[in-house]
Amino acid sequence: MTSGKTKPMKIFDRYLFKALCIATCFIAVVLTFIIFLTQSLRFLEIVMNSGAAASAFWMLTGLALPRFLEVILPLSLMSATLFLYNKMIIDSELIAMRAGGHSTFALAKPTLILGLITTIFLWGITLWVAPISLSKLQTMRVELKADLSNFLFREGVFNKVGKGLTFYIRNRTNNGELEGLMIHDTRDKTKLPSTVFAKRGSIIANESQQQVIVYEGSRQEYNPKSKTLQKLAFDQYTIELPENTKADKRWVQPDERTITELLNPDLSNKKDVKNLRDFKVEIHRRIAAPLLALAFPLIGLMALLIGPTDRRGQTIKIIIAVISVMLCQSLFIASYNLARTHDIGLIIMYSVTFTPIILSLFILSRSAENIRRKFFYRKGKTA
Repeated sequence: MTSGKTKPMKIFDRYLFKALCIATCFIAVVLTFIIFLTQSLRFLEIVMNSGAAASAFWMLTGLALPRFLEVILPLSLMSATLFLYNKMIIDSELIAMRAGGHSTFALAKPTLILGLITTIFLWGITLWVAPISLSKLQTMRVELKADLSNFLFREGVFNKVGKGLTFYIRNRTNNGELEGLMIHDTRDKTKLPSTVFAKRGSIIANESQQQVIVYEGSRQEYNPKSKTLQKLAFDQYTIELPENTKADKRWVQPDERTITELLNPDLSNKKDVKNLRDFKVEIHRRIAAPLLALAFPLIGLMALLIGPTDRRGQTIKIIIAVISVMLCQSLFIASYNLARTHDIGLIIMYSVTFTPIILSLFILSRSAENIRRKFFYRKGKTA
């Protein structure tokens, strides 16, 4: 008897688990594509302004995705759960499984297993992969914005280098020499704006500064008060480039550090010491956030598997589940922000994740199901 009953249950578990995986992956891909479109516009502007290769755009977008998986995967699994279980209710599949003697917890088992797998996967993402990719992303963005060679080597385009300095280059030779330069400088507000025209030039860079040396040209200044044009011819002229255009060594933000780096801050670094609380809050966020991948689908299961079912659909239950998930997500974000200043935020953060999990597991358990059966049995007997 037990063997015969277990075999169809295992087949059902495998069928539902496979369907959940496919649905979750499909929804995750769709959400990832949407985020890709929104983020790509921002990264495309950075790449185009810096004149970098197209590969830089794909690199930036790829490095941004791991961080978004923390939100995408829990929502994808919850959406897949609501869709599949509602479909099985409409098709009377769950009713048939219940008639075969399968408990509510047994019906929820495939989702619970997938939720646990997703949570473990997300711990790997949040503790190591996401901070490493985010750190590389921020470093790459700074380098692209500070890389003067990319700005200056763009031919036939007016390029802004820092504030108040504009370059135009007609051509760049194979040996790196620049031809047909026009440089407009308005950085010094105490002096008249100047425009430099030169036949050729080159970029000289070292660790402390960068310069552009131009040859065979003229420097012109127009005085609007006297309406005169001052012109100075030269054989060689040097232009100092802004110091802040070179990428300085960044202080790595807490969300860019792996769990090992967060647990071992540099106490000799004043900025690290000043942000020790942020390190602590970030550690707790990375532990708590992946648990939402278990909490969200359990909320959906509790809504669909408990109480009377309607073969025409569970619209009201689905709406309640979605609102509950949105509320949990909002409370989690609010508690994270609160935790930066008050410890009560950490308590709320863990409460938001563990309360739905514990409550749902109890309601879906055999003990709770037996209590519900006894209650309805007594109610029916009294009636």
